Amino acid sequence: MRSTDPIEAVSQRLDQFFSAQVENTARLGEEAALLVRAGADAVAGGKRLRARFCLAGWRAAAGSAASQVGPVPDAVIAAAGALEIFHAAALVHDDLIDNSDTRRGRPAAHRALETLHGQAGWHGDADAFGRAGAVLLGDLLVAWSDDLFEDGLQQAPAPHAIAARAEYGRMRREVTIGQFLDIAEESSFTVAPDQEHAARALRVASLKSARYSVQQPLVIGAALAGAAPAPQAALAAFGHAVGMAFQLRDDVLGVFGDAVVTGKPSGDDLREGKRTVLVAYAREAMDADVRAAFDARLGDPHLDADEIGALQQLIRESGALERTEALIAEYATAAEAVLQEDLLGAEALSELRELARAATVRSS
Repeated sequence: MRSTDPIEAVSQRLDQFFSAQVENTARLGEEAALLVRAGADAVAGGKRLRARFCLAGWRAAAGSAASQVGPVPDAVIAAAGALEIFHAAALVHDDLIDNSDTRRGRPAAHRALETLHGQAGWHGDADAFGRAGAVLLGDLLVAWSDDLFEDGLQQAPAPHAIAARAEYGRMRREVTIGQFLDIAEESSFTVAPDQEHAARALRVASLKSARYSVQQPLVIGAALAGAAPAPQAALAAFGHAVGMAFQLRDDVLGVFGDAVVTGKPSGDDLREGKRTVLVAYAREAMDADVRAAFDARLGDPHLDADEIGALQQLIRESGALERTEALIAEYATAAEAVLQEDLLGAEALSELRELARAATVRSS
């Protein structure tokens, strides 16, 4: 029996989906089962943020009808689960690209696969196996997200399914382009004018994170409720502003976060050389010599705790942290400004505000 709690229902739907994948691949051998288990592990844990925003978008668009239809429709539960699988795919690929060793306090997928190779005593380079396996694992997770999403759409009215499918496709395209722009920025920043770095970092934040983390889950949920254009546009504007604040908070935590809370080493973004808005603001305020020294250390994977501390201090002294916090507050204000009770209803506004706070005022 499906739980009456929507988030628990999403978890149940994911469990059922992965159980089916295990059964479907049993005949393919232990190695195939290993990949399926790695996929299930990649989706486990986390805040279920994207699922929560998808459900909130559906409730906001459904309005008073949401309380009259009984349990949340399976199309919405499945879409929320599919978003979590897609998020896991993005994390697997992101950790591989960034050479991150950990995720949520556990080994990143490519490191876990590398360890499995060694434990099995297999031939060849364990690191290369882990990296290749993670590419394929991410691809499999993307395929699974489509499978679950489409399975749910079979229960949705045709117009709603068409609209939701279009928004899901938009999300997939944009986050892939955003990921490429992210790696391109790390390579091209030396030839781009310094005054453009912050704007370019904001473009990456929008495509790589804000839209797929918050905006599109809201819009997909709303589409499954048959949202009219006005509330759909309001949810998109709200979602993009919250998503930008969410990513900027992530950038701050990537430099100053507590490893025990975030599950990633403190200052990991500095070791990875991420060209975030925070870093762009810091470089803008530095004189040429300090900036050159900062750039020489940024992106060194071997930075020790003292070197990380020195870079953190430079960022603080530049005023970049305060400037980024102010921008987070600006986006939060912009999100609040688009919430209108006559479009979305008082109950929906309360839920959306609560989710916005959870996404932007956080330590992990």
